[in-house]
Amino acid sequence: MLKLRIITALVLLPIVLGAMFFLERSGFALIAGVFFLAAGWEWSAMMGQRPLFQRLAWLVSLVGCMWLVEIYRPVWLLTWVPLLWVVGLVLVVGYPGSARFWRRPLVLMAVGLFLLVPSWAALVQIQSAGALGLAGPWALLFILLWVWAADTGAYFAGRAVGRHKLAPRVSPGKTIEGLIGGVILALLVVALVDWQMALSAASGPLLLVALVTVLASALGDLFESMIKREANIKDSGTLLPGHGGMLDRIDSVTAALPVAVAALTWAGLPGGL
Repeated sequence: MLKLRIITALVLLPIVLGAMFFLERSGFALIAGVFFLAAGWEWSAMMGQRPLFQRLAWLVSLVGCMWLVEIYRPVWLLTWVPLLWVVGLVLVVGYPGSARFWRRPLVLMAVGLFLLVPSWAALVQIQSAGALGLAGPWALLFILLWVWAADTGAYFAGRAVGRHKLAPRVSPGKTIEGLIGGVILALLVVALVDWQMALSAASGPLLLVALVTVLASALGDLFESMIKREANIKDSGTLLPGHGGMLDRIDSVTAALPVAVAALTWAGLPGGL
């Protein structure tokens, strides 16, 4: 399993980094869109036993929404829509009772659009416009580093000292101690980069934006785990050997990236809208 994970990562990494650093907005949006459509196809399988034409129709609607967002670039999508993650938190905390509100196919179709369209738009926005005084690709890599550091810190802290379950009915393996460890490592990474590079943002607001983003990344992970648990599946798909599905790989950023753009905007930092 570990060998498969490493091979898959080695194949994907040049594609992802190459697209981030060498493509302009339209090209990057297209490549990123392919990854998100793969995740969308996996999401359509979690909406219940739907006929193939309904899954394809939903995927077409996803493409249409992404196209419209890129054409018109509505500011509200990345400033106010991310606030709906508060509802996502309520649903995760209230699971399994909350499932009665969202497990219907039509609701899951709308939820899928909410998950994927803003996160794709935020990804493209950061890569093209930059943030915190960093050029687009470096800004995106920096913010993604917050998420990766949080995941890494949570894994090791959880294994070392994890005792209290974070959301046992959704993801029994995650602990409060792991979450705290992930937050601490992510904030240390932000502080270190800020110290070395003197980013164009005050340290206090920057750390607050990073904190909100990292907490959102954990929520995005839990939210997808909740959907998978209700669908009685372990992985969203088998597209990435050793990793599961595409949605499994981007679940954290579905919340983190739009929340990051919104938080930068609310804090008045470079990179906001």
